[in-house]
Parts: sequence; structure tokens; C-alpha cells
Amino acid sequence: MENHLLLCILLLIPAFASSDFLVTRVRNVKKRNADNDLVVNGIEIYSMKIDSKITSRFAHNVITSRAVNRGNVHKEVFFDVELPKTAFITNFSMTIDGVTYPGIIKEKEVAKKQYEKAVSKGQTAGLVKASGRKTEKFTVSVNIEAASKVTFELTYEELLKRQFGKYEMFIKVKPKQLVKDFEIEVNIFEPQGITELEAEGTFITNDLQSIIKKTFSEKKGHISFKPTLDQQRTCANCSQSVLDGDFTVRYDVRRTTPDNLQIVNGYFVHFFAPANLPKLPKNVIFVIDISGSMSGREIEQTREALLKILDDIREDDFFNFILFGSEVHTWKETLIKATPENLDEARKFVRGIDTEGMTNLHGGIMRGIDMLNAAREGNLVPKRSASIIIMLTDGQPNVGISDTQAIQAHVKKAIEGKYPLYNLGFGYGVDYNFLEKMALENKGLARRIYPDSDAALQLQGFYDEVSNPMLTDVELNYPENEILDLTKNSFKHFYDGSEIVVAGRFIDSNQNSLTVDVRGEGANDALSYTTQQDAEQTAKAFQEQEYIFGDYIERLWAYLTIEQLLEKRIAATGEEKENLTAEALDLSLKYKFVTPLTSMVVTKPEDYDNQEGIADKPIEAQSPVFSHPSIASELSYLYTAHPTWYTSVDGDPHFIISVPQKEDAICFNINENPGAVLNLINDPVTGITVNGELIGDKRANSDAKIQNTYFGKLGIASKHLDLKLTVTPEKITIQNGNEKTGFTWLDSVTLQQEGLTLIINKNKNLVLSMGSGVSFVIVLHQVWKKHPLHQDFLGLYTLESEKLSEQTHGLLGQFFHPIDFTILEIHPGSDPKKPDATMIVKNHELTVTRGWQKDYRSDPKHGVDVPCWFVHNNGVGLIDGVHTDYIVSSLF
Repeated sequence: MENHLLLCILLLIPAFASSDFLVTRVRNVKKRNADNDLVVNGIEIYSMKIDSKITSRFAHNVITSRAVNRGNVHKEVFFDVELPKTAFITNFSMTIDGVTYPGIIKEKEVAKKQYEKAVSKGQTAGLVKASGRKTEKFTVSVNIEAASKVTFELTYEELLKRQFGKYEMFIKVKPKQLVKDFEIEVNIFEPQGITELEAEGTFITNDLQSIIKKTFSEKKGHISFKPTLDQQRTCANCSQSVLDGDFTVRYDVRRTTPDNLQIVNGYFVHFFAPANLPKLPKNVIFVIDISGSMSGREIEQTREALLKILDDIREDDFFNFILFGSEVHTWKETLIKATPENLDEARKFVRGIDTEGMTNLHGGIMRGIDMLNAAREGNLVPKRSASIIIMLTDGQPNVGISDTQAIQAHVKKAIEGKYPLYNLGFGYGVDYNFLEKMALENKGLARRIYPDSDAALQLQGFYDEVSNPMLTDVELNYPENEILDLTKNSFKHFYDGSEIVVAGRFIDSNQNSLTVDVRGEGANDALSYTTQQDAEQTAKAFQEQEYIFGDYIERLWAYLTIEQLLEKRIAATGEEKENLTAEALDLSLKYKFVTPLTSMVVTKPEDYDNQEGIADKPIEAQSPVFSHPSIASELSYLYTAHPTWYTSVDGDPHFIISVPQKEDAICFNINENPGAVLNLINDPVTGITVNGELIGDKRANSDAKIQNTYFGKLGIASKHLDLKLTVTPEKITIQNGNEKTGFTWLDSVTLQQEGLTLIINKNKNLVLSMGSGVSFVIVLHQVWKKHPLHQDFLGLYTLESEKLSEQTHGLLGQFFHPIDFTILEIHPGSDPKKPDATMIVKNHELTVTRGWQKDYRSDPKHGVDVPCWFVHNNGVGLIDGVHTDYIVSSLF
């Protein structure tokens, strides 16, 4: 799926939908009112409710938050919601003192023009959309007068997927303050009958467990969670809320037959999930990226996951490993059976997997396809078995064939639809769009593996989803002369614990019966039968329910159709893509879904400065990364790192410290004389140091109180590698022991040796990875040679800084450890566009200013604005000590 979600308030979002609930909050420090601990900074959220109605797996969720300004002046109220990436927002409104301001869903380009028009008039504010693994964040704010009330209401819908034998819906709970009337209510209606129902929360203590009320009988299920004020407190006398985490609902339905057909108002849905089938043997090839960028934690987690997967492989399965760095290596020359002896040998092989070289992705994936094809054609694997290729990579192809379109074409031609390809993208350096297109073209899917401590569990979790194939070549066939607009009805594999869902529209809206032919290949023989249903049977099944929304099957069909059209669109080109786009857009507008093709425009009250916002639907392939045209070497992945995961110094010199857990940044300047050498990074454990020498303008500006200075020389040293790298705007020098190698910025270079990978992108930047895996990007800034004042200078960006030790220090290095801060009392500053505030950081209370600094990695000429809180006076109070403590005698 594509794009970002727009609500006329601005949105910078990544994408994915999951029931993640609201975070109505007030930005600024939380002050406990001695008389009323329900009031935070003058705002009381007196009611917060999530109402979820699930009918035949289709969830309709309404989040409502009500707040009142208890202060004496106007206040800004925030409504934050985290919802599932798989969900579509369908409605939003704000009601202020009885007047409702609705969100209107429009074609994205139309909404964008309206938003840009509002921007030109200075009438917009930011509706920030940021994505987690499973969620998207929706944020909107509004100023309300003293004693005024505001009600926020957000509606979203999603089709719950079945995994591991259960449907799951989760709600993110994070009100951030005590709420007088807080409630989650879930009503479920399943015509087949409910067999199990459970609810749990990551924040649920023993005391709270009894508050979850759960009942189900026959076709109905009900869950409620309504803690009192005292039950919400973290302790008896605390004003903080314990409600912070995921609230998850899981259930399953009764299956007396393999499938269930429902017909309502000219639409049908067909659920297919046969039980008690014998498991098919599987043939699985793991194609693993072992290039240099996978070193350290990534390859350790990969080994850990593969060892656990080997424990789950059944003896009638066949498998093999293919590794690709600069070269391609195979464990065995063909697929082998998973006997205990072979599994033991495989474990030894996996424990020895290590990184090397660059990324020959084409060579690796083609070797896997050729091996699987040969095994199938040579009858080396059972005829009745399911074949799968799982590829894991964290980079982009840069050895052998590196053109992604060529790789896609070769892979598609070689697989020929015979089995699915699953692509796992590790981290943010991958070309996710390429991986997703290639997987979808070959009946598989792509999944991002997030580079966190649980990456091994993520890898194993994905394998578990596809580890138990029950059927291959499943087809659900419907009478062509009766059905219009059918969703996908053929599936390469059916996995145990999952469910196939097909929906469609009848040509004759009055038709009330349907016959379906079901075909598939099982472990022992073919599956073949006919099933039928009529509308009267569906109506009879629905008689007992009270809360079903009548057009749910039609909306389920629309949701599924849009989802599949957007998926097809990823791999489509030309006229086919245009037609898919037009069809998905028409349905999105008709059914009022915020999808990658539509945006929701929210107009605020005219009384306030910030009047419009726009909410877009983000997509996984557009995760927040910096793009870079060159894939000259393995380290190009660093250039597409997550934009918040870096620290940098650039310009005059401006330091930017990203704080990911705050989704924010702190910045400061250092004013020192030309010729001074500053220690930027010093890690006594890895032996890596980085120092920078300041230069000034060609001549001093007599009118300026403070002279401009920049970094004109950077020195990076590794004591353990006996290596020194000197970078100036004219040349790059590497000293290994007594050996020296020199380059200029006119060179395009990729250099690899033990412990070091260096890329020079001509006249642009230098990318360096060394030792523990820490990486640096040095940006070259060139000015007009005849400029009377300025001269060329350098910028430094650190990535993968977590691979340095906890003892790392320096002007930049001290911020490689987590830092927390609190912002209070935001108020107008001397510049009306840059408010001041009080920052509490490192037990200091500092006056800071909201502003912007430039990130020049992706655009060395103009840069990208990074919003940050600016700390004055050379970072005093933020940095340890004072800036002169960091002056050293020489570059090395």
C-alpha cells in the first residue's frame, strides 16, 4: 500500500494499521493539580471510550475522547491515536462547544492542492503520522477557550486476519493521564459460533485482571474493561496512569465444515479454513545475506533464528541454506531430508555463518531457485509437497547483476509461478519496494524485520506462519455468469491456522443463493467438493444479533478489494497500473476509506491560527529513509538509514542529537576560534576516535560578533586496526601502519580491507564502516571558488552508533547513550516563528528555542530541515562540562 494519511493538519507518516488506541494528551509538562489530579496543564480528559463491533471478522472501531479546559486561558488539546497499519480510517470529527468540524475524504491530489493553498496562507498545522511495527499514529490538536469542551471521534475499519488458529485485534492504550470515565467495549457476532475468547493487556496487573469482563455464548461475545480512577493509578497516591500498553482480543469460531458462505444485500463473503488435514511435507530454501552490513548483532540474530527454526523442521521436510556476500556459498549441493543427523550437521553449519563482502543478491536468489527447480524436476522431493523460498537481506544488490528490474525479470521467469517467494527485509537499508514487488510477482509477500533486540523472534515468527502448509493450488470457483467484481480466488498455499477469504458482488443484486466449487491438493490426495448457501440461511443466522451494521459484507468486500488492488498496483506498470489506481481510488472515495490514494482534510475553527490539516495513509515501502542514487557498495545502506537514528555536526558547526524515543531532536552550536581541534567521539573500548579541526572564512567579517567556523579537517582513527583516516575538502588519506594511500574527491572509490569499508562518491560524500560496525557519512560542501568569504568544508554524520561501547564520550559520542528530556512552558520567543520553552535535561533547567537545523546527507546543496530544540551558549547544561573541555592538541 502507498502514501501517507492526510488530515488537514499536516502529516509526515509511515504506514500500517493495527488497533492502536488513543493517546489524547496535552503537550507540555504534566503538573498535578493539588485539588484535582484529573487536570493536567489545565486540561481534563473526562471521558475516553473505544467501542468495537466485530461482525464476521470485520471490525468497526470508534474511538471517542472528551476533554474540557479547566484553566483560565485557552489551551491546546491533543488527540493521539495509534491504529493498526491494516486498518483504514473512515471518519473523523471534532466537536467544540456543540459545533462539529468533520473530516472530508478526497482524492489525494485534490487534498494536497487544498492543503498547499492553506499553507500559502499560513493556515495549517502538523498532523504528524508516524508508524511503528504494527501501527500508524494519528495526531490532531486544537486550541479551546477556558471552560470549553471538545469531543474527538475517530472511526476505522479492518478485516481481522486469522493466524495460528485465532483472530486478533489489538488496541493501543495510552491516555497519559487519569480519566474519570474510561472504557473499552468489544462486541463480537460470528454466525458460525464462537469457540474461544480471550482478552489480555501488557499493562494488566493482578489487580486489573478482574476488571476485564468477558462473556461468550453461541454466536455472541462481549468484552469490557472499565477501570475506576483508583484502579488506573500506578500507586495509591499517584496521579500517573498505569494504562500504557497493548490491549489484545483473540477469538476463534466453530467449524463444522471447511468453509462458511454468507450472503447479504447482493454481496457475499466466503471463509475457507479446513481443519484436521494432514500436513504437507515442505521443501524450503533459506537464502541469507551475509554481506558486511550484516555483521554484529544482525548476523548473530540470524544464526539464533535459524537454529530455532531447525528445531521445528519435521523429518519429512527437505531444506538447504544458500549464503550470499560478494560470492555465493551453499551448504549442500541439493535439498536434503531433515533427518536427525542432517539437522545436527546443519546446526554446526549455521553456528559458523559469518559475514563477508558485499551483496550479490541476484547470484544468491538464482542459485536457490535453480536448486529448487532441479529438485522438483528430478523428483528429489515428494511430488505432494509444498515448496518455499525465504530470502533475508539487509542491503541492496551491488555485485553481479544489480539492476533491480533485471533481477525481478530473471526471478519471475525462473520461478514461473510454481511456488512462493518470501522476502524479509532486515532494517531500513533495504530497497523494500523492490523486495515487495519481487515477492508479489511470485505469489509471496515481503515483511520488514525491525532491527531490535527481538529480531530473531521476528524471523522465527514469520517462519512459523508458513511452516505448516496443508494444501497447495487452492481454487475457489464461482459461477462466472452470476458474479461481478470477485476478489482473489486462487492461492498457492493454505497454511494451518490461517484462513482464506473471498468476497464478491452478484450481477443480480436480488440473487439469494450461491454454489462454489472448491479444489486443492493435499498431502495424500486432492481436495474437491461443492458447497452452497442461500440468503435465507444467512438471515436466519443473523437473527440473534442486535448490533451488526447492515452493510458489513459490502464494506468487507470493498476493504478486501481495495487492499488487493493496491497490492497488485505495486508490481504493475503503465496502463495496467493506471487502471488499478483508478479502480481503487473510486472505491476508496465511494466507501470513504483513507487509503494511499485518498486523504482526509480536516478544517479547524476559523478563530484559531492553525486551521487546516491533512492526513495521509503511509506505506511500508515509504518508511522514513533517506534515498541515495548510488549503490556503489555495501555501505550505501547507511545512506538510507532511519532519519532519526543519527547524530551529526555540520555547517557552522551545528550539532544535531536525535532522540528516537521522543521522536524529536536537540541541537546546539559550538563557537570556537579557527584552528581549534575538537574531540567529537572517543571510545576507549573499540579504540575509535574522531576529531575535527575548525576553519574560518577566508577573511574575518568585521561586522560579525562571532566569526563563522566550520570543520575543515576530520581525523578518524582506530587504535585496534592501527588505522588513521584524514579527510579535508581537497583529499582523503588512509594510513595503515606506515603505509599511506591517498584519494581526491574527484575519485569514485570502493575500498574493502579487514575491518574497513570505504566508499567515495565523487564530489558528494564519503561513507565509512570500521571495526565494530559503526559507520560515518562525511558530506563535502563546495562553494564557488572565487567566493570572497567562504571556503569548502565538511559535515559528519554517525550511524550505527550503538555499536560503540557505553564508555564512548566526546561532543557527539556522549549522546550515543539514551538521553531523556522534558519540555515545559512553551511560550512566544523573540522570533514569532520560534517559540521558547524550558527544558529539563541532565538535572538542569535550560531555556531552549524551537527551530530547525539542516541534514545534508541526501541533499548536500539545500539540505533537509530537521526540527529540534536549540540549546544556547555552546550547549551548556546539555553537554558534560563546557565546550572548551573538548579541545585537544592535534587531529590524532
